[in-house]
Amino acid sequence: MKKIINGKRYDTDTARELASWDNGRSYSDFGWCCETLYVKRTGEYFLAGEGGPMSRYAESTGSNSWSGGEAIRPMSEAEAKAWAEEHLDGEKYEAIFGAVNDEDDALRATAAAVKALRASTGLSQLAFAETWQIPRRTLEDWEAGRTQPPAYVLNLLTMAVTNQAKEDNTNE
Repeated sequence: MKKIINGKRYDTDTARELASWDNGRSYSDFGWCCETLYVKRTGEYFLAGEGGPMSRYAESTGSNSWSGGEAIRPMSEAEAKAWAEEHLDGEKYEAIFGAVNDEDDALRATAAAVKALRASTGLSQLAFAETWQIPRRTLEDWEAGRTQPPAYVLNLLTMAVTNQAKEDNTNE
């Protein structure tokens, strides 16, 4: 199957097949559906699917009349991962996208905590970094989840911000 979408070519013959899924119904069942995830040489993902007249791939053939159909849908990497999480087992997912690292979850959680802490002060990144004597680039990396502050640093910052807020409330 080949399709041009937004000026880009999506071709199942030239792309690399990553994984397939079907809904387990017989090909003769009107609700039958199958999908295959592909990646182009450029790293772009797409989903090629087909199905019967009662599937998501149904095509209208006239007044209240339907037939089976097929389609190609470009996907971002995040969408491809979401599709794979829904339709593949863990081994196949990791074979395609690499090992899932729980450390990534910790980085995201810490990044969110640092952002929330700074937001609670109402300060910009630059002002927060200057106030607490943190290199601005370091703060940017923490908030973006590229690096993670040591736990004791995050605890000290939290205590300092909390104490500052108490002082500000007392002085009002």
